[in-house]
Order: sequence, then structure tokens, then C-alpha cells
Amino acid sequence: MGSETTFKLPAIDFSSTELKPGNPLWETVKSQVRKAAEEYGCFEALFQDISQELRKAMDGALEEIFALPLEIKKLNVSDRPFHGYIGSSSPLSLYESIGFDDPDNFHKVESFTNIMWPQGNINFSTTVHSFSKTLTELDQMIRKMIVESFGMEKYLDEHMNSAYNIFRVTKYAAPETTDKKTGLRAHTDKNTTSILYQNQIDGLEIQTKDGEWINVEFSPYSFIVIIGESLNAWTNGRLHSPCHRVMMSGSKTRYSAVLFTVPKEGYVIKAVEELVDDEHPLQFKPFEYLEYLKLRYAEVGKNFESPLKAYFGA
Repeated sequence: MGSETTFKLPAIDFSSTELKPGNPLWETVKSQVRKAAEEYGCFEALFQDISQELRKAMDGALEEIFALPLEIKKLNVSDRPFHGYIGSSSPLSLYESIGFDDPDNFHKVESFTNIMWPQGNINFSTTVHSFSKTLTELDQMIRKMIVESFGMEKYLDEHMNSAYNIFRVTKYAAPETTDKKTGLRAHTDKNTTSILYQNQIDGLEIQTKDGEWINVEFSPYSFIVIIGESLNAWTNGRLHSPCHRVMMSGSKTRYSAVLFTVPKEGYVIKAVEELVDDEHPLQFKPFEYLEYLKLRYAEVGKNFESPLKAYFGA
């Protein structure tokens, strides 16, 4: 399983109004993003475009939605894996989660809200939309930097248009013990990128390439950006997709919200040909994301240490 350390992830500041494509600051931050994505597959993003007032409203929205009766939360259904409501009937489970598509589209947010609150809840809709819309802008900036860092600008439009967003909110119940309990088992994200927010109750742990687990601490202005397997494959393994988990202890409930950037249905993920050479042989065969997702969630897929490699390794 590896040892545990309090080493901090790289912190990268995206708050400056001077952070524009082509200027020296953009080039500096772009280099920091590339280095962190290669070495750790994740980093702490300092981002003050989301005000403390909006963060406080988001914390309230998270508490509000999970206070709803279980039968209401279960109305959020989907035929796609990792969409809709996820929970466990086991009293030992600390985890429940709710997700929906296109959170930067207010009408989509409102439609989801009206399932949870048939009478409507404009405060919830406005908060979630404003929060996720700004995170979407941060995600687009980061992905643009990554594409540019490889000199692959000719693929930029295709890459940016190849994905959509899912917004997933999660509650980790307090285990009421000083011993660490698993809130979410160790896993890699299968999508393109993930941007994670929490309510200042820690629990996220990231595994380094050498097997150490890092306890991740968030500042009041930070988010954690994680590279998913789909981006790892698109860059032919140049960027790392880290294993991570949530471990809980104590008497405080942890709430989190994640913006997932996900390949669109039908889009074939394949390594950029310029990133395949003698020094960097092809790592993965082309694959379609939803196909991989279904294989990953099949019973046999749970037995592989590296399912993407097992199914689509070159």
C-alpha cells in the first residue's frame, strides 16, 4: 500500500488578471502545470476568481442537497456509469454522491434542481451554476496550457471540443473515530481532468509514483486538479494519472464538489501521433470512453491493477 507522508503537492497560482495566453506569466504557469502533471498527475490550483461568499454559498448548497430524503436523491437516475445518484445501503459506508451533466448551462442546472425540489430552488441553481461555470473556465485554461506545452496547438480545437462536463457533489459521513476509515477506495480517474473542491474538512490522499500517500491540505482559495486516464492516454503516457482515495476520521462531515471533464460519447481517444516515437512507444490502443467505462465497472474490470492497460494496452 505504501507509506504515508505530509509532503505538499505543487501549488500553482491562477489568480492573476495578467494570466493571458502568450505573455510571460502564462508561459511560467504553463511550465509549472506541465511539470506537476508529469511528476504527480495533480496539483493545488490557487484560484481567487471564486469569492469566499460563493464558496460559503456552495458549502450551504452541499449540506442542503444531502439533507433531502433518500427517496428524493434517488430520483437522480442515469443509464450511464458514474452518473446519477450513488450510495450504499451498508451502514458502514461513509459515501454518497449525486451528479449531473453540463453544469455551466443554467437550464441544465435548473432541470436537475427541479427534480430534487419540484417547487424549485433558485438559490441552489444560481450557486451551483456560478460555481461550476467559473471552474469550467479554469479547466479550459489548464487544458489549453497542456496542449500548448507539447506544441500541439493544431489539435487544440479538437481537444477542447471533445469533452463535456459533469458536476458531482459528495458527502462523506463522519466516522466518529480517531482511526482512519475508507471514505472512497483508492482509484484513478478515468476521464480527462477533474477539479476538486472541499468544505475545509481534509481526507483526500494522493499516491506518488513511488507508492507514498500524500495527505492533501487545501487552502481557503485552492482546488485540486487531477489528470485522468483519458488525458494520460491522449499524451501517450507523458502525463501521470495518479491513484487517490479519501480516508476519514473524527466527528466532522466532509462535503466535496468535483467538476469532471469527460470525453463525449463516440469520441475515440488515441495518442497524438507526434508524441509517439522510439523513445516514447505507443502506450495504448485507441478506445472509446464509454466503452472503457462499462468494462471498468464490470466485475472482471475490478480485478485489474491497471484496467486501461489491461484492456487497451498497446
